[in-house]
Amino acid sequence: MSTTAGSANAGVVTDERQRELQAFDDTKAGVMGLVDAGVTAIPAIFHHPPDALALDSPSCDDDAAAIPVVDLSGATREEVVAQVRAAAEAVGFFQVVNHGVPGELMDAMLAGIKRFNEGPAEAKRRVYTRDTAHKVRFNSNFDIFKSAAANWRDTLFCELAPVPPSPEELPDAVSDAVTKVAMQVLELLSESLGLPSAHLREMGCAEGLNVVSHYSPPCPEPHLTLGTSIHTDPAFLTVLLQDGVGGLQVLVDRRGGRSSVTIGSGAWSTVCWRTGGDTPRLSVACFFNTDDKKRLYGPITEGSCDPPVYRSVTAVEYFTLFYGNGLQGRLLDYFRLQH
Repeated sequence: MSTTAGSANAGVVTDERQRELQAFDDTKAGVMGLVDAGVTAIPAIFHHPPDALALDSPSCDDDAAAIPVVDLSGATREEVVAQVRAAAEAVGFFQVVNHGVPGELMDAMLAGIKRFNEGPAEAKRRVYTRDTAHKVRFNSNFDIFKSAAANWRDTLFCELAPVPPSPEELPDAVSDAVTKVAMQVLELLSESLGLPSAHLREMGCAEGLNVVSHYSPPCPEPHLTLGTSIHTDPAFLTVLLQDGVGGLQVLVDRRGGRSSVTIGSGAWSTVCWRTGGDTPRLSVACFFNTDDKKRLYGPITEGSCDPPVYRSVTAVEYFTLFYGNGLQGRLLDYFRLQH
């Protein structure tokens, strides 16, 4: 049975679906290519099932109010650390303001991503690839052949650290600015755990930096799809820049009972998030990670007498799971210990 019958069949693995996916990928034009072609109905490969499209929270206003805001310059160090601790424990996601990155640089970054995605198709085809050996690459849905439904977005991927691309491919100012913010946040997170400020940095949590820029063009049937399906990021820390459109949705578990992420006592929470497909939007996600793919990372035991909740894991094992399964819910649960 073909998936072209409608959203009820979204994610069904059939030969016809595979052909549709391959035909879309072979264009190397991405979702923007469909928009440029004047589509009035999105292909069935982008149809998400109704349960994936439904909101888990009673209202968007409640979600917006649940996202903490941390002002890096508006209080004493102790107060900022307390804010970060509370945000990490309750939500696992927070907005940072007064971080020192010039507004002109952020605007220029977003404008550049918009120009690229709305620019000539041939320029995008030249860098369109799924070969992860390329430091700069463009494609649509890295997990398109594994996911239950494709997302309405195209992505420009840039590996900036530890070995950056040439300055012609991406200016150093972008890497320097976002790394400075990340280091500030890592120090605050370390201190929020009662550890020395350099603890997470010295663990290698920010040796690698990948910048992933998503662009979701206008969608003719936004009620059938998402810009990004629900998932957790494959990074120690994500610094996210988004345009003024918004649309990011964070899944907040108000029932409590969240799982430990970083220390055995359950100090931090992971967060699942997604973006809707109803409005054109763009965002830049800066993923900070280890560069040591074979080092074991596990719960931080300093200052905790509780048994760990998760087993230790290497970056290779974690990324193999991530790329093998595509975007989905909280991957860390795969490594939960049975007590």
